[in-house]
Amino acid sequence: METQTVNELTSPQTTVVRNSLGLAIAGTRLTLYDVMDYLKEDWPPKLIRDWLNLTDQQIADVMTYIEEHREEVEAEYEQVLAYADEIRAYWEERNRERFARIATLPPPPGKEALWAKLQEKKAKLAQT
Repeated sequence: METQTVNELTSPQTTVVRNSLGLAIAGTRLTLYDVMDYLKEDWPPKLIRDWLNLTDQQIADVMTYIEEHREEVEAEYEQVLAYADEIRAYWEERNRERFARIATLPPPPGKEALWAKLQEKKAKLAQT
């Protein structure tokens, strides 16, 4: 006899689950917020499927879930983005002095020509 989890008994589809990361794709380390990043950039579902190495069933279930729970998913996605911004700001501030000190270091010994070429490329990019 095959055993079923509680989630399988209460939900007809088990692709989207809630875990410690939030809404996630069962059997993967991917969240629905990962998929939302690509949807916000107007990627088609087939490309998202291929990029994230999902099955046809997984992407279909995820897209259905997002459509059926649009408000909930959007609200959680905004919270995830806000939290990520807080974390990024924290680490940028914490490492500001370290990055400034690293920027003043001389090129590694024997890498002076490569270093000069890199600085030239950075200068060109800054002009555009």
